[in-house]
Amino acid sequence: MNTLSYKTVSANKKTVNKEWVVIDAQGEILGRLSSKIAMVIRGKHKPGFTPNVDCGDNVIVINADKVKLTGNKFSEKEYVSYTGYPGGQKFISPKELMAKHPTRVVEKAVRGMLPKTRLGKALFGNLHVYAGAEHPHEAQTPKTITL
Repeated sequence: MNTLSYKTVSANKKTVNKEWVVIDAQGEILGRLSSKIAMVIRGKHKPGFTPNVDCGDNVIVINADKVKLTGNKFSEKEYVSYTGYPGGQKFISPKELMAKHPTRVVEKAVRGMLPKTRLGKALFGNLHVYAGAEHPHEAQTPKTITL
C-alpha cells in the first residue's frame, strides 16, 4: 500500500491560490448573503482549506445599498459602539447607517462572522464593498458568482 498518497497537505501562504470574486448584493437578505461571503473569504469552499491560513478569495460586493433586512430589523435593530468615555455609548439603526455609509451594514455583518483574531483582521482586508454597480478592480479580472 502506498502511504505517500494519504499525506494531508496543509496550505501555506506560498501554495494558496487566491482568486477575485464579484458578488451582487441586490435584493439579497443581509444575513444569508454575509454568511456566504464570510465562507468564501475564509476559504471553506475550497478542498485545501486550512484553518490557520488565509486561503480564501478576495471578494468584491457590489450594490450593497440594495441589500434587504427581514422583519422590522431595518428600523428596530441597533448597532452599538462605545468611545471609551463615560456616556460615550452610541446607537445607530441600519436605516440611519445606510443613509450615511451604505457599505458599512454589509461590512459589519461580514466582520461579525469572521474569526476575532489576527487572521480575522487580515481576512477582512480581502473584502471590498461598493454601494453602486461599479468597482475599480477590473484589472484583477474577477469572476462573477451567484449565491
